[in-house]
Amino acid sequence: MDTFSLLAVLTTIAALFSWLNHRFIRLPNTIGLMVLSLVFSLALVIMGKLYTAAADPLRRMLVDVDLDRTLLHGMLGALLFAGALHLNINDLLGRKYIIGLLATTGVIISILVVGFASWGILRGLGFSIDMTCCLLFGALISPTDPIAVGAILRKAGIPKTLETKISGESLFNDGVGVVVFLTLLEATAGHHVSAGSIAILLAVEIIGGLAFGAMVGWVVYLMLKSIDSYEVEILLTLAIVTGGYALAQQLHVSGPLAMVVAGLLIGNRGRSLAMSEKTRERLDAFWELADEFLNAVLFVIIGAEIIVITYTANFFLAGVIAIPLVLFARWISVSVPILVLRRRRTFSPHVIKILTWSGLRGGISVALALSLPKGPERSLFVAMTYIIVIFSIVVQGLTIGRFVERLYSREPRY
Repeated sequence: MDTFSLLAVLTTIAALFSWLNHRFIRLPNTIGLMVLSLVFSLALVIMGKLYTAAADPLRRMLVDVDLDRTLLHGMLGALLFAGALHLNINDLLGRKYIIGLLATTGVIISILVVGFASWGILRGLGFSIDMTCCLLFGALISPTDPIAVGAILRKAGIPKTLETKISGESLFNDGVGVVVFLTLLEATAGHHVSAGSIAILLAVEIIGGLAFGAMVGWVVYLMLKSIDSYEVEILLTLAIVTGGYALAQQLHVSGPLAMVVAGLLIGNRGRSLAMSEKTRERLDAFWELADEFLNAVLFVIIGAEIIVITYTANFFLAGVIAIPLVLFARWISVSVPILVLRRRRTFSPHVIKILTWSGLRGGISVALALSLPKGPERSLFVAMTYIIVIFSIVVQGLTIGRFVERLYSREPRY
């Protein structure tokens, strides 16, 4: 299937499922899309048992999609840029310590907890698995993805300070998680890596990504300031997420972190100091639509991926057991930074509970799992990741609003 035909099929399915969800089901759009895609895929799987060729066209399409490359090298930059575009940088700077700790120390803690615990669990289930591979699983499942739950959190009346923490952490821990994953992937591939080389690689990727994003954002900001043409200005922001991301990869710095920093710079200085009111309106409308479109296609793909994933009884059991493990790791990774900082500052009530339950796993985790090299561990980790992501988006995503409302029903609002 050629690229245009593939895009046409995915867009058509996303549009049809969006209409069905909005007209009849009325779930949050991204959750509704994934649920409908999942039901559709399961129906095809059942049909495939009776009629072998039933699921073949969709299976071939999903193989053509190559989700890990499509997301990691295509969608991710645009999604992160769009997410950062409307965040207030002053709010982030006011909470820089907790966001920084959650996105770095919190991610590392989660990786270690999931890695060591999953090693013991999988060995107990009879899998002969290497510790490094389990840490790799910890790295791919630790980044959070609150895209599907953002609107629900706002409607639930969550304190603004807590909403900023969740949004800021998710943008930065995606970049950190991807960098750690790729570093561990080098180690499992048989390359000689030492603790020192890992530290240097992480520093170059993370610091280089932040610096590169600031540079690209500043250059485009100066270009935006010199003109008043919304068509050209939107094209310049598109150049950041395409050319900027591609250049970051060539320089071996973190593209995701670069897009976050560039998005913050354009969204704050660019929108307020370099754009007319007309340009701001058009830019916001464009990136809101781009964000919705990319998320719609992404969640359709995630829901349909079940057709190409291998499952056994042990794989399913391992995935189900991993759900409370990942939640426990999230609770630990959130609790440690907050308890450390609680001596110096106050936090909103129930902050640990909300951050734990709102730590959704999504497309990034699935894409990282699918990028694992072929081998027995790959099928296991892909199946486990997929089970965790479905639970995370459907169960946590659908209950977070009610969960927050219940927690704050007897608390003063901040």
